[in-house]
Amino acid sequence: MSDRLPEQLHNQGGRGPYRYNRGSPMVERTKNPQPTPRPKKQPTDPAENLTAILSQKVVGQPAATRVIVPYIQMFQAGLAPEGRPVGVFLLLGPTGTGKAKTVEALADILHGSEKNVLKVDCGEFQMEHEVAKLIGAPPGYLGHRETQPMLTQQKLNAVTTDRCGLSLVLFDEIEKAAPSLTRLLLGVLDKGVLRLGDNSTVNFEKSLVFLTSNLGAREMMKEINPDFGFQAGAGMERHDLTSKLQNIALVAVRKKFSPEFINRIDCIITYQPLTVESLSAILDHQISDLQNHVNTRLGPRCFTIEVPFESRQWLLRKGTSPEYGARELNRTIHRNLTQPLATMVATGQVEPASRVRVETAEDDESLVLRTTGPDEAEIPAHPTVLLVDDNRDLLHFLERLMAEAGWKLLTAESASGARKLLTSEKPNAALLDYMLPDGNGVELGVQLRQIASRMQVIVMTGSVLPPEEEAICEEHDFPVLRKPFLASDVMNQIRSRLTPAAGAGAR
Repeated sequence: MSDRLPEQLHNQGGRGPYRYNRGSPMVERTKNPQPTPRPKKQPTDPAENLTAILSQKVVGQPAATRVIVPYIQMFQAGLAPEGRPVGVFLLLGPTGTGKAKTVEALADILHGSEKNVLKVDCGEFQMEHEVAKLIGAPPGYLGHRETQPMLTQQKLNAVTTDRCGLSLVLFDEIEKAAPSLTRLLLGVLDKGVLRLGDNSTVNFEKSLVFLTSNLGAREMMKEINPDFGFQAGAGMERHDLTSKLQNIALVAVRKKFSPEFINRIDCIITYQPLTVESLSAILDHQISDLQNHVNTRLGPRCFTIEVPFESRQWLLRKGTSPEYGARELNRTIHRNLTQPLATMVATGQVEPASRVRVETAEDDESLVLRTTGPDEAEIPAHPTVLLVDDNRDLLHFLERLMAEAGWKLLTAESASGARKLLTSEKPNAALLDYMLPDGNGVELGVQLRQIASRMQVIVMTGSVLPPEEEAICEEHDFPVLRKPFLASDVMNQIRSRLTPAAGAGAR
């Protein structure tokens, strides 16, 4: 077996050898990918690519990537310590924050499949006598020869591949296991060897051992969402919250486990609650995975799933909460997106190569799926808006606001700067100030519409437009926003311009 990183890590494209391409097959992987010609090796840094890919797969947990990747580098360099596992990690934090997902993502990157993990569900070993299932009954016990251990050298080797000889072992929810299981692990974590009931041994020297736990999760949730006191009405800085959650986790670990067990753990990583931006990125990954699943399973009968910004916000609103993290989002997508799509396919409502648009219902309590005609323009999932104004305070304010909503904002302070941006970018909408240093927003809007006929243009002004400019706006359907205005007015105006008439072509 080779101890080098998988070759795919050397071949991630970008604008340069160290750039990561988010749309690469390594991130949006299907269960049965089509064979593609092997690209030529590029002189890239595999460790840096591993960090980038893992950060894309495990969203919102930079500490996990920062801590785990160096241990993999030690293994690939041949400098891992002898006589013990390559690394031992205890992953703590609230449910649904990506603890088990981290191990699955590493297996996918290193071995090509999330299933290449030797997983032990510690909830199955809550009784002392059940721990014997891990190592098998010793000689002299009834059924000794019939008892097959769960941890054997063959099973450990089976989760490795020719691409990488590093095995990943996961003890999930370790706090649920009987005390004898943690005592059994003392030898594994210290010497890298487990002795089975038949006196044979299992070598863990080429393994990463992960222990996950929800210890302190309830106290963490109280810290995140206090019921009373001054913190209940005021938000807490992210850095302060991170420090408090880490302290809560460490106290809970010291109460549960013995000092000799804790001393054998290389790193204790506390996973943070997922932010809105992280959940939005996870939603994008899950929708992309659903599209890949449709393409793979249906083949020539596949279709395109179009989930605009408003529908994604609905899924985030209905499917996220601090208590359940990203798992609730997964269930919401399955219930409101996957199942209705399956019904449409089973009843013949979707033609091959067509598009299915996901829209919010009028009462905002459900999603409506409909097939779109070939002449209907595709609605972007995250709109790109061009903002042209020489007021830098307004530029920075709207840039921050739209970034929080998942939008991309392009900014320019002059008409010439806006035209230059259009040579490399294709915004969905343009928000133009009427008074510009080198022209006016109405003339610029006409020019932009000539370049991109589908672009939506909105003009901002702090005064009354001249009659001829008003006539041009009416002719080209340019809405006019009077200053001062609320930021929500801008976003609502853009949303309404990008969203087609509801119900057109509905099935």
